Amino acid sequence: MDLKVSPYPIPELVDFLRPFRTHFYRAESWWTLERYLTGLLADLDHKSGAGIAKAVADLSDSAIYRLLSETAWDAAALNRQRITTLLPVAVAGDGMLVIDETSFPRQGTKTVGVAHQYCGALGKVANCQVAVTTIYVDPYFAWPVLGQLYLSEAWCLDASRRSAAHIPADYTFQTKPELALQQLDQARALGIPFALVGADGGYGDNPAFLDGLDQRQLGCVVGVASDFGVRLSDEVREAAARPLPPTKKRGRPRTHPHPLQVAPLHRADAVLAAQAEAAWQTITWRQGSDGAMTKQFLAVRLHRGHRDITGPEGWLIGERPQLGQAGAHKYYWSNLAPATPLARLAELAHRRPTIERGYQDGKSELGLGDSAARLWSSFHRQLTIEMLALSWLLLQRERPQVVAIVQNPPPDSPAGRAVFPLRPGAVSECGPHPSGRLQLSVHRVGALVGPDAPTRCESTGRTTPLASAASVHKRLYLTIKTGYQY
Repeated sequence: MDLKVSPYPIPELVDFLRPFRTHFYRAESWWTLERYLTGLLADLDHKSGAGIAKAVADLSDSAIYRLLSETAWDAAALNRQRITTLLPVAVAGDGMLVIDETSFPRQGTKTVGVAHQYCGALGKVANCQVAVTTIYVDPYFAWPVLGQLYLSEAWCLDASRRSAAHIPADYTFQTKPELALQQLDQARALGIPFALVGADGGYGDNPAFLDGLDQRQLGCVVGVASDFGVRLSDEVREAAARPLPPTKKRGRPRTHPHPLQVAPLHRADAVLAAQAEAAWQTITWRQGSDGAMTKQFLAVRLHRGHRDITGPEGWLIGERPQLGQAGAHKYYWSNLAPATPLARLAELAHRRPTIERGYQDGKSELGLGDSAARLWSSFHRQLTIEMLALSWLLLQRERPQVVAIVQNPPPDSPAGRAVFPLRPGAVSECGPHPSGRLQLSVHRVGALVGPDAPTRCESTGRTTPLASAASVHKRLYLTIKTGYQY
């Protein structure tokens, strides 16, 4: 006799899914979705389609296959409705979209998108699928927004594999940075309130990606490599003022700057190493579960550069551990305004790891990547359902009292007191505050896949961190996994 998940649905999950019923022509499909989500939330060792079908009552492997591969429903439309549901209750302001990619090791060559490429899950080049995803992050909330499978150029050019995997005929090869910019455009069209973007060095070191952010007038704090190219502002102005030699007015017009007017290109690590030791500032950007998170930071205003192209002026940010503290040097680039405080840059730089913790929660708690979808539509339907499950978990968080967001905190603070994220203060009423604070009524607090933040909820009277996704799961298992026997 196999241990089965109870046939009785979770009332809160049913209530959450009821508005999405309109996407399914047959009630059977909507019921399969509820049963499948229940299996993803349950404490099961194997969360592939077969593993869930074996454990969840009133669910079969064929029903899951039909839901993911055969039933007519629009995963993109369902995802848009999910986002519309979250916007009124899971946005506190100061929003950032964080971009990253996740990989799923796979064997064989027929599963859609599988190629011999870098696999972050294994830390080496291997056969895997790679998806580019975007999440929304603010000082209180974090939830998934969009995701798309990355197809290598070899896949896009292979007509037989495209046909077998049902890849849309009009889909053409796109690099990961191009997919990321496309998702930013889609997020804007969906009405997600954000003006900032975060990403790791895979995107920060890509000049086309940074140009795309500038063209969209989006602020960013992105990771870069130690050899990231920069040009000093004084040298750029000096080079631009040099007179050009006389030339004959023949031939095609110049498309690149004259070599005389190109300033020297420097490495990021060399520029920061040349700064005065006193310029480094010790900043605590958050209180974590193990204490204050503190590092030393330094920011220099200069231009980013690539070959003979000089980009706009911005911030080159360095991070290093304190004396006796473990950790490596890190580097970031930001196009934010010259008046941006260093503490603000430091906090924004450390929102990006939220998406990595989200991948860990998804893979360990919801079986993200356990189901090997062979078809293009099946992969994106599976991803949409995973994001639906994460969103439902977010909405199970406790409701705090009204909190305040400090817009312009001082650049330093007493030891052990976090400057960022924008910390709460005493709140008496909503509305503008004469001290310059922005009062926001937040209905649900806690990053779905973000870090715990004990200091974010001082106005609620809490003394412990908000629940993580894993702890929410543990409580839910008591109601989902009942030991019902068949």
